[in-house]
Amino acid sequence: MVDPIRWGILSTANIGRRVIPAIHNSINGVVAAVASRNMERAQAFAEEQNIPKVYGSYEELLADETIDAIYNPLPNQMHAEWSVKCAEAGKATLCEKPLASDADEAQMMVDNFREKGVLFAEAFMYRFHPQNQRVQQMVQNGAVGDVRVLHSSFTFPISNEANIRLSKELAGGALMDVGCYCINVMRFLSGEEPLAGEAFAQFGTDSDVDETITGILRFPSGALGHLDASLRTSFANTYEIRGSSGRIFVPHAFVARPDMTTQIHYWHGDEYEIIDVPPVDQYQLMVEDFADALLNHRAPRYAPEDAVANMRVIDMLLQSAREHSQN
Repeated sequence: MVDPIRWGILSTANIGRRVIPAIHNSINGVVAAVASRNMERAQAFAEEQNIPKVYGSYEELLADETIDAIYNPLPNQMHAEWSVKCAEAGKATLCEKPLASDADEAQMMVDNFREKGVLFAEAFMYRFHPQNQRVQQMVQNGAVGDVRVLHSSFTFPISNEANIRLSKELAGGALMDVGCYCINVMRFLSGEEPLAGEAFAQFGTDSDVDETITGILRFPSGALGHLDASLRTSFANTYEIRGSSGRIFVPHAFVARPDMTTQIHYWHGDEYEIIDVPPVDQYQLMVEDFADALLNHRAPRYAPEDAVANMRVIDMLLQSAREHSQN
């Protein structure tokens, strides 16, 4: 039997509470260590999450020769610096979304990993959920005919004004935090890269980040995409595809509990069907795919270049929103 991948967790970020149990439950990985700049916090987190080894600095974790892979959930502004250090240490790295602060930074990160021959991927877990795989296949097989319109919403009301999502210095904002999913799913389902885009946003008076944003994208096929993302409105995480002969709506697009049966709503002509998708842990499927890629010396299912392409769209829409806010 092949030894499982030994994961190191770079920081005690809250998202780790979803990813770490997924690694614990995975068939090919174990959580071996966690690092924080605060040793007391690291020890408490390790005890809570059943992690055997604790480090009081990120550098110590990267120097541990027994660690095969790193999960990087640091704030967006820190993704590039520490992912590149992971590459230099020869550690395969699964980096939280969005990959970087902008597309140029993302490309630099990808180039570093390529040059060093180290596995690298972006942690967009929703793509591994069978419901989204199923919808992608349905669209490719013509279930809605020619795709005309794609729409996605990801919104929630932030409860803590000190949240890093409201920090411009840490590359926060609604588009970076949740709008990146909306962009990604439209690219994922259409199989196309947007040619152009426009966006309007409500920028926080204190934060100066886009706290609510809406954008429109135009794809090469002529399809139009519309997204809305917010840190200030009630919760939603959906997407919809409308075509020349059908329509698909997914009400739990990105946030789906491991015990949740999700649904695909499909209209075709006069027919309406609800397709139930059994519960899965999409985080577990993601980390298992990454570990399998590392064990079998293959590319990850989704190339890191896809993350660069996603960042280009984010950059385009943020620039548009900034320009419109000044008029």
